Amino acid sequence: MIIAFVHNNKAFLPEMDAYTRFFSGYNITCETVNKNDLGLMHRHVEWWMMGTDLTKPKEGIFKIHEYCSSSVPPWRRWKNWWKSFFNAQPDFRLFLNEYVRRAFNFHDHIPFGYRDMGVPENWLLTDLFLHEKEYDFVYTGDLSPVRQPENLLNCFSTGALKQQTLLLIGKDYEYLQNAYGGYENIVFMGPLPYNSMDSYILKARFGINYMIDKEPFNRQTSTKLLEYAALGLPIITTRYAWAEQFQQQYGGNFFYLQPDCSNLTWEAVNAFPFSKPGVESLTWENRIRNSGVLEFLEAKFPELKF
Repeated sequence: MIIAFVHNNKAFLPEMDAYTRFFSGYNITCETVNKNDLGLMHRHVEWWMMGTDLTKPKEGIFKIHEYCSSSVPPWRRWKNWWKSFFNAQPDFRLFLNEYVRRAFNFHDHIPFGYRDMGVPENWLLTDLFLHEKEYDFVYTGDLSPVRQPENLLNCFSTGALKQQTLLLIGKDYEYLQNAYGGYENIVFMGPLPYNSMDSYILKARFGINYMIDKEPFNRQTSTKLLEYAALGLPIITTRYAWAEQFQQQYGGNFFYLQPDCSNLTWEAVNAFPFSKPGVESLTWENRIRNSGVLEFLEAKFPELKF
């Protein structure tokens, strides 16, 4: 059996590594393909990381649409409406969470499930104190302008942390590198293979989850915060709805940033009583098993038993 994962390679998708590891354990081949090349390959399932999908159904090939996030500004509500109205109808839908499902507001009876973000199981076994620290802070993930990362980087260029080091792990950050490349304490790196991310995150003393408090960002899962928690890094985060709800559910003590980052000082973070949330149940395998997609696949392919 072959599953073709279809995406445009613009976003960080750690779930691709997780899906491949999970399904390969059941002798299922996972291939990643651009939608323009999809027709060139043999497949039993098309698993679209949405996006848009305007393709017509093909006999004998089942289609899954996965919505990892709501559309982002500008015109995010219009884009959500356009996708819900014009996208092809799949056989099954996956959503990050209830907020994302409601954002698209589909009016049909296609079965669906939820597959939230997870962490690799082996990351939970890491001993944080066995790793030598090369950087004071790390930030991983999206650095696009809509997230306004300059507000954070200014703390390290001309602000209170200009004597501390920041490791930025991402991609498509050339516009930031042009502006901040002259500051030796700000280090740009990536993109990196997901299976090596932990070794670089562990080179830092503190993990930063900088997120603007605007929809849809403030209602969607922060993968970086989950990753810092799994590896045991002390977590510094902006205060917004998802982060507060996560802390209420899983515990931990986070250093919350002021909107202007004015409280982000070396003295303040070193004096703060951090504690780690309990994320042991949030492994990728658990997320996949609880999503409903395995039951869908078993119903379509009776030879499969997960």
